[in-house]
Amino acid sequence: MKTTAVITPPLQASQWFNSPQPVTLESLHGRVVVLHTFQMLCPGCVSHGLPQALRTHRLFPQDRVSVIGLHTVFEHHDVMGPRALRVFLDEYRIPFPVGVDQAAPEGPVPLTMQAYGLQGTPSVVVFDPEGRVRLSHFGQIDDLQLGAVIGQLLAEAPSNEAVDAASAATSRDGASACADGACHVKQ
Repeated sequence: MKTTAVITPPLQASQWFNSPQPVTLESLHGRVVVLHTFQMLCPGCVSHGLPQALRTHRLFPQDRVSVIGLHTVFEHHDVMGPRALRVFLDEYRIPFPVGVDQAAPEGPVPLTMQAYGLQGTPSVVVFDPEGRVRLSHFGQIDDLQLGAVIGQLLAEAPSNEAVDAASAATSRDGASACADGACHVKQ
């Protein structure tokens, strides 16, 4: 398979939460990256986008799928600053890294939002392990649809760890092994 250089706009965040250092797409190379953009005062973000991001973060192996939040404020700037965001992330128990989209020098639309041509919030952008945008969706997206995209990207680049985990689920004596609500039989 021929590979070509991928030029993906960088995340332009003025501040990061839940990460000791700034998060870059380059640092996540080799993983599927799910970027959820949101605003604290966006009803769809609070009721759908962020809960979906949490489910994605919990359901997929973090060494293969990274979830990132991006607080991309294009309205009500005076009440959605970093101090309020810190409290919001704590109250909603958001564990994954969240960046604050860099404000534009002119106009209300922040820089990363502009670079990716996002129409508003919530939006989700999914990058493949090579850093290419494979899905960009504005508004609510069904969990099954998002999961199918992530699953397809994971299947395109299978991990030896997934094979090892499946093998470990079967006990050495050939009997079934049960864990996480499922029983596996060695064949």
